[in-house]
Amino acid sequence: MTYWLLKVILTPLLRFFYRVKVEGMENVPQDGPVILASNHVSFCDSIFLPLVLRRRITFVAKAEYFEDPKTAWFFRAVGQIPIKRGGGSASQRALASAKEILDGGGVFGIYPEGTRSPDGRLYKGHTGVARLALACRCPVLSVAMVGTRQAQPIGQVKPRLFMPIKVRFSAPMYFDRFYDRQDDPLVLRQMTDEIMWQLRELSGQDYVNRYAKRGDAVEAVGAETSAVVAARRAAAGSAVSLAGSAVSLAGSAVPA
Repeated sequence: MTYWLLKVILTPLLRFFYRVKVEGMENVPQDGPVILASNHVSFCDSIFLPLVLRRRITFVAKAEYFEDPKTAWFFRAVGQIPIKRGGGSASQRALASAKEILDGGGVFGIYPEGTRSPDGRLYKGHTGVARLALACRCPVLSVAMVGTRQAQPIGQVKPRLFMPIKVRFSAPMYFDRFYDRQDDPLVLRQMTDEIMWQLRELSGQDYVNRYAKRGDAVEAVGAETSAVVAARRAAAGSAVSLAGSAVSLAGSAVPA
């Protein structure tokens, strides 16, 4: 309920403050499980993508984002859930959480690069997106976020207003020819590279054939890791404040 309330309130506000254009929305299936594999150039990617979709999208986020009650509700409201707790690696638990969403016929959002791009280029994708597509036997759409980095660069708490932002969806990619080869590393890499190729075509980013590292983002802005984390949390806080103000405004407009 909170998800749709926040979406109804924030969508017109963000469309007013930003020149948001969506291309390829007709490619998103109206029902059934689907994976949206997006590039990741800004914190606000996780805000704009849910708001332009007609269907609810769910992301898996680090559990630490849900430990602060002041921001936990916001992350849930924009479609993020904490990684399942328990045994196994974080990536395995993240895939288990994602599989639950897809098995229920939902839309799952994932950033194949694993972290935000430190310099705006597109980095090599991890094969988790391919494993998930084969395990759940569902299509994948590449989604390019364009302009969000300019609106809110890494380390900047307050986003810049009235910036042009585009969200581009590829045609669905079906990998049924590989359903019987779920453990073949060459297949997983081929699928992932195909998804990343589509992302490069849609976003126009330069491609880097290596994995992005979280530490790269720190070097890119010349700050300590703790400062980047603090900025990210502060950005979430500012988004929460905006959402809270919008909710209050909407409430005052409702007749008693």
